[in-house]
Amino acid sequence: MESIRWLLTVAEVEFDEVFLTTREQYLKLLNDGELMFQQVPLVEIDGMKLVQTKAILHYIAEKYNLYGKDVKDRAMINMYSEGLMDLMELIMMLPFVADPQPKRDNIQTKAKERYLPVFEKALSGPVYLAGGKLSLADVLLVECTLMLEETFPAILADFPNVKSFQGRMTQIPAVSRFLQPGSKRKPQADEHLKNTVMKVFNIAL
Repeated sequence: MESIRWLLTVAEVEFDEVFLTTREQYLKLLNDGELMFQQVPLVEIDGMKLVQTKAILHYIAEKYNLYGKDVKDRAMINMYSEGLMDLMELIMMLPFVADPQPKRDNIQTKAKERYLPVFEKALSGPVYLAGGKLSLADVLLVECTLMLEETFPAILADFPNVKSFQGRMTQIPAVSRFLQPGSKRKPQADEHLKNTVMKVFNIAL
């Protein structure tokens, strides 16, 4: 859900949150037919109940003019966004693996050799990634860079364009507020969240 929180924040949309803390809550959603594919997140907006993270992001981006000006812009935004989501998913799974160090090393290598060079090149002149204006891809990139730095503090040292982009994005008033203590931004998973996830979804490592 965190990428959705980021996008709603940049769009300056107020939202309420309901957290799953028990398996009974999850089973009730299933029994009530609320989850199309038996998965969360679930976002209620405009009289609809949306599932699947990418579908939710695309709907919000389209609704709030963060999805480019035409189909070519959207193609670029989607490519950038899906790459970023692939990388963030690797980071999000770290707390759920028994031996995280090999995974950490793999993530750092992939970030520095596969992902960050793409964005360093894309930002060598333009202020934004696609279409000359703020989009979903930019929102996901700033989220991803902050996640990376939380895990690998010096990782952006060789990517000055990406670091400058991050600085510009964090000066956007809505983003600046989101980064302050007490906002709806969520930290990366800790032991308590890991245990909650395992309990709610009845999974074991």
